[in-house]
Amino acid sequence: MKKLIKIGIAGVLVLSLLGLAGCGESQSNGTAQKGSNAASEKVLKVGSDIAYAPMEYMNEKQQPEGFEVDLMTAIGEDMGYKVEFQTAAFDGLITSLNAGNYDAVISSMTITEERAKSVQFSDKYFQATQSLAVKQGSPIKSEADLKGRKVAVQVATTGQEVVEKMGITPQKYDTAPDALNDLINGGVEAAVIDSPVVAYFIKQNPSKNIVTVSGNFDKEYYGIAVKKDNKELADKINTSLKKLIDNNKYNEIYKKWFNTDAPKL
Repeated sequence: MKKLIKIGIAGVLVLSLLGLAGCGESQSNGTAQKGSNAASEKVLKVGSDIAYAPMEYMNEKQQPEGFEVDLMTAIGEDMGYKVEFQTAAFDGLITSLNAGNYDAVISSMTITEERAKSVQFSDKYFQATQSLAVKQGSPIKSEADLKGRKVAVQVATTGQEVVEKMGITPQKYDTAPDALNDLINGGVEAAVIDSPVVAYFIKQNPSKNIVTVSGNFDKEYYGIAVKKDNKELADKINTSLKKLIDNNKYNEIYKKWFNTDAPKL
């Protein structure tokens, strides 16, 4: 999943997605401040790389949609927040979070020990793994066949890390669709990308003859990131996330995007 951290803050495009509004206060970094009027709301600024369907992407109206958008919005509603999404390149999200540009990040971010040195994660909310995508009829049947092949990954992700650990230097792309489109065009022979993203891409492009083959990849879990010292906000997110899981709202959101019940986390 999206994983590695690089320095540098990308410009952001601010987009608003309304959740259940609070009353008479504005919110940043989990600490309430008095608003200028009674109509002000509590706001949770959330950073995300909104180019990762079906997890998060821009719809035809250039509004964010996807599983993580719905989930974060539901969490915000339960907390009494208006959720404001800001989109930026994945490899700058943690830097921007720690600079105070966001209160939280949700962006298919794998929980890892290395990353946990820089941020505090919520409880896990999604299980995934890497998928090995090839063109139908490819001689590549498993990850063991990738040696000496041109392999595409999204830059700064665990897909990149997995491939590099095999001793392969991958071709890196800014987005997962860029990597998969180059696979279609013959620029690479395989792509190692997050499983839900590959499955969605194949579903949306049935005529492109892209298939997945056996890959022996570990399970990974996504978490919502907040600043290391913001335990108050992390606890609020965890409380709301647990409530959504217990009352079946989480499963409803999962089923909407993946047409199946959510696995037990």
